[in-house]
Amino acid sequence: MNREVNEMIINALKEQDEPVERRDLLIFSGVLEIEEFNNALSYLEGKGQIVIYRKKVGLPETMGYVRAEIVRQGRGFSFAAPDREDMEDIFIHEKSTKGAIPGDTVMLKNITAGSKGFSAEVDKILEKGTRIITGTVERPKIKAGRAYVMPDSMFSYHLRIVKGGELKSKEGDKVKAALFYDQKEKRVYARVIKIYGRGDSARVCSDAIIDGYGIPVRFPVPVKHEAAMKAAQPITNAELEGRLDLTEEPIFTIDGADAKDLDDAISVKKLEKGWELGVHIADVSHYVTNGSKLDEEARLRGTSVYFADRVIPMLPVEISNGCCSLNAGTKKLTFSCIMTLNEKAELIDYRFEKSVIVSKVRGVYSEVNAILDGSADDDLKEKYSAVYDEIFAAGELADILKAKAKRRGELGIETTELKFVLDDQGVCIGVSERERGEAEELIEQFMIMANGAAAVYAKSVGIPFVYRVHEAPDEEKLASLAELAAACGFQTRRIKEGVRQTDLAALIEKAKDTKYSGLISTQVLRSMSKARYDPRPLGHFGLSLEDYCHFTSPIRRYPDTSIHRILTDLVIGVPIDKIKSRYEEFAAESSKLSSEFELRAVRAERDTEKCYAAEYMRAHIGEIYNGVVSGVTPKGIFVMILNGIEGFIDLTALEGTYFVFDGKTTTTDTKSGKSYCIGDETAIKVVSANVALGQIDFQIMAEEV
Repeated sequence: MNREVNEMIINALKEQDEPVERRDLLIFSGVLEIEEFNNALSYLEGKGQIVIYRKKVGLPETMGYVRAEIVRQGRGFSFAAPDREDMEDIFIHEKSTKGAIPGDTVMLKNITAGSKGFSAEVDKILEKGTRIITGTVERPKIKAGRAYVMPDSMFSYHLRIVKGGELKSKEGDKVKAALFYDQKEKRVYARVIKIYGRGDSARVCSDAIIDGYGIPVRFPVPVKHEAAMKAAQPITNAELEGRLDLTEEPIFTIDGADAKDLDDAISVKKLEKGWELGVHIADVSHYVTNGSKLDEEARLRGTSVYFADRVIPMLPVEISNGCCSLNAGTKKLTFSCIMTLNEKAELIDYRFEKSVIVSKVRGVYSEVNAILDGSADDDLKEKYSAVYDEIFAAGELADILKAKAKRRGELGIETTELKFVLDDQGVCIGVSERERGEAEELIEQFMIMANGAAAVYAKSVGIPFVYRVHEAPDEEKLASLAELAAACGFQTRRIKEGVRQTDLAALIEKAKDTKYSGLISTQVLRSMSKARYDPRPLGHFGLSLEDYCHFTSPIRRYPDTSIHRILTDLVIGVPIDKIKSRYEEFAAESSKLSSEFELRAVRAERDTEKCYAAEYMRAHIGEIYNGVVSGVTPKGIFVMILNGIEGFIDLTALEGTYFVFDGKTTTTDTKSGKSYCIGDETAIKVVSANVALGQIDFQIMAEEV
């Protein structure tokens, strides 16, 4: 494959408004060798990047084709997610799938728009997916009947297990299964290839989810060996040479009580006219060097992943909890961002320094909150005596930064984050919404300052970089948000293309004390593009910042480690042209992989949360709770109870009722006039909880129907 020739062909096609003859494309592209040209066409066609039809060549969109991935399948139909942001999922009838199943990448043709959305036919399968799923084994009551797998996702029906393909699985087991499509029978079959354990255990389901997403759990022996060697070596004088000595400064960490990988510390000095804010980050790139075994493994993981019962770290514990963790009273190598801010908390100067620190206190969020709100006892005051004044200076600065962020339009969307309590057997026995106090917000504001300064620094000198970007909402999503907000009674004339952050922040603020608060926050979040990593400084819409990156968590995020590596060269004086040649491809690759692995982690964490929530509610079947309607669909409503758990109520199952959804916020029974609107309070009974699928079903109390 010749990448340069491929790009020449693609660029030539982008300049054409319609398909072109092969011989004309050869001329337009400037490719000199016919054999290279033909090889490139074959490769690009196979990847779905071009379409060749009757001796004419064009880009898929020019030829009326769309590249897509099959994402869901039901009996008689499938849905495909197109490779275009301007199209929703596309319906495909069973007879037009050509054997494609979820996970397969396909080329779609004959795309038509109807009243219910787009429909199409599969032209060909470009690339088969892994064809591996996880699910739960179900056996028919008839003794001789064939067993089935109920997939956890992507399929809405049971898949029959081939004869002899059950291993030793039993009813209710969570399993991994390989799929294949029988062309003759036009049917998908499954073969069990791994048994995790009982599907009614959230811990077992977590094992399956982690495996299903391909998240590496164990570190290879060479990686563990390298980590142990690095961690065992004491800091040498050579490593300290040239570093800024901050060991006597009142520097401290603030983290959760159970945190073990402490990668950020702070220092705050009140100046005559402002503050000096220091954000001191573990110098991970000093230990995880480019091309090392540790680096290769970290790049493949992309991020640490956090579950209720475990953490799957990006780096071995010898690094994450050992030599790179900024434990109190221990000399540690750091990368410091030292900023000077004026009385209005405006950044007027900054510098990045390789440094060495000794954290004076291992701070805990709840304890710092007690100091800030005046409820700390004498023992707590004694523990923090070395940094007591600095904590109040930090609190004062953070308050100004928060007010400033609000004025510039930082959206500050609040989302429900659940905290799970497990017993000794790993069973979920408690769930609550995770609380955020002043100390948590303080650290967040300081990290945002350091992240912004790092991005500004990189952009100012024009070096390759990994930016954290968040683009503005597109016009179609804004229109949907405006329609919904209007239905809730809010002014929406500013909610349109070109919307400012302050306009969306104002909408969220107006909804704050109404029953629509959660709905509006969620819909604003859904209207925006997903935050990701990119080598281009495209800005961060949600934070209302022109330049932003992730610099402050290199222990648990690979993009931060990448940034440290690049900035290290800049700080030690490597020429700009050498930095550019060294990191151009690296920054692009790190951005791409980090975005992919972040999305993988988020999905895995979300799926396991559902299993743990269902496990908790399984112990509360039949109990009655007060809740709030959090979502409305044509089939029923979602209700969130006080601990943050959400369940579904199937209104179509209620006898003597006929509910009609208005498409926005409300569903109404046309017979009784009873309606349910987002934000309404209602009493519910817990009727079922499926741990394997992470599903919880509620029932409206009879007297309310």
